Amino acid sequence: MSHREELLAAARRLLEEKGYAHITTRDLVAASGTNLHSIGYHFGSKAGLLNAAIGEVFEEWTDKLAAIAMADPAATPVERGRRAWAAMLDSLPATRNLLLSYVEALAQAERTVSLREQFAEQYRRCREKVAALVAESLGDGSAPGDPRCKAVASFVIAICDGLSVQWLLDPDGAPTSAELSAGLSAMWTASLPEPR
Repeated sequence: MSHREELLAAARRLLEEKGYAHITTRDLVAASGTNLHSIGYHFGSKAGLLNAAIGEVFEEWTDKLAAIAMADPAATPVERGRRAWAAMLDSLPATRNLLLSYVEALAQAERTVSLREQFAEQYRRCREKVAALVAESLGDGSAPGDPRCKAVASFVIAICDGLSVQWLLDPDGAPTSAELSAGLSAMWTASLPEPR
């Protein structure tokens, strides 16, 4: 394993164990078996390394949710969204510490331009992936770059982010996947025109 890979693996472990705000460069060096110079060489800074690790985790999470959403080729676009949101809600307990580290990192990104740019780039990549899934789900020849697909992708990401933060702050008050599915079904059914 290269120093870069060792640093990323150590950062992921430490993000779960200690949280973003409590990790030191010494922690990263000790956990990775590398050296201080490697952090600067590969990532520019400790924060750059930690945010790269967070980005890697959430990119994997996006891929996992995408696979769930797209598993049934006959599912409607709305059903695909519901399945992805439900799976995301079900996965939150296992990802709580990483989610908390992500929120801590976002607060730091507001004060550091390079970190904000790094997170913005991660969101751009996520939007591109989700927009491609939206275009595929529509099945009408829409391209992933279509402004409608990009807008729906932003909406889907906002739902995931919002539900995640609600769950993080109030796990007992946030909806379960079953409650979300039932509520969305009721809303969509009420929105459909009645047959004549």
